[in-house]
Amino acid sequence: MCQVLKVSSSGYYKWLKQQKSPPSEKEKYRLEIQQKISKSFHESFGTYGSPRVHADLIDWGYTISQKTVARVMSELGLRATQIEKFVVTTDSDHDLYIYPNKLNRQFNVNEPNRVWVTDITYIWTLEGWVYLASVMDLFSRKIVGWSLAAHMKKELAITALKMAITQRQPDKELIHHSDRGSQYCSHDYIDILNEKEMDISMSKKGDPYDNACIESFHATLKKDLIYRRRFKTREEAIKAVNYHISNFYNERRRHSTLGNISPNQFERNQALNTVDLIS
Repeated sequence: MCQVLKVSSSGYYKWLKQQKSPPSEKEKYRLEIQQKISKSFHESFGTYGSPRVHADLIDWGYTISQKTVARVMSELGLRATQIEKFVVTTDSDHDLYIYPNKLNRQFNVNEPNRVWVTDITYIWTLEGWVYLASVMDLFSRKIVGWSLAAHMKKELAITALKMAITQRQPDKELIHHSDRGSQYCSHDYIDILNEKEMDISMSKKGDPYDNACIESFHATLKKDLIYRRRFKTREEAIKAVNYHISNFYNERRRHSTLGNISPNQFERNQALNTVDLIS
């Protein structure tokens, strides 16, 4: 049989012995690590690289280096996809008033509901485009309001803003930053901001890096979800995005800016720290 299969007899008997003997503790541990790494990677929908997978394993009680995690991921063929570069999609060709840029790329915020950033992006389905308006709290990078529709009229942005206001109940003088799109410059949108006494800020013309955090979120959403799916209908895309934002991005996706924890966990930790200081 060895001659027919062109393998050495010694190699065959070595393999046969391995099949009969139970795996060593080292082999069991290695298999367990592989399973946990695979679990972390696939629960992130294939979006986690070695730093975030390593953070999951540490949370699960394993003592392992990031270098080892990276090596095992390479052996298993697990590799996160890359984020695309920014694409300018805003149409600011209108006669509405443009507000100055008060945020000035100061993206690190020490308290919740001090700075919100917002933007609109596009999702393709076989029925046509779906548009997503998102509102992010820069403190935790949490998406606090969002809206999806088959159009990108001002009502799309207004619905996302109203959701954020309802959920967060912000104090006065919150900085609201957006691009110069007609939706954000519309009288109806500005009226809501003025009613809530928000400080209005807008990006410079044609510069997505003035609103880099929300642009980055939309790029991440496309990498994590949109480019991995082929949506047949708008309804299918809307359901998937709603679930992804509320159940994965806000609740579970680790954010490097937040110390590799999710936005919701970052806010929970902050709340606990505040309680400890008071007590």
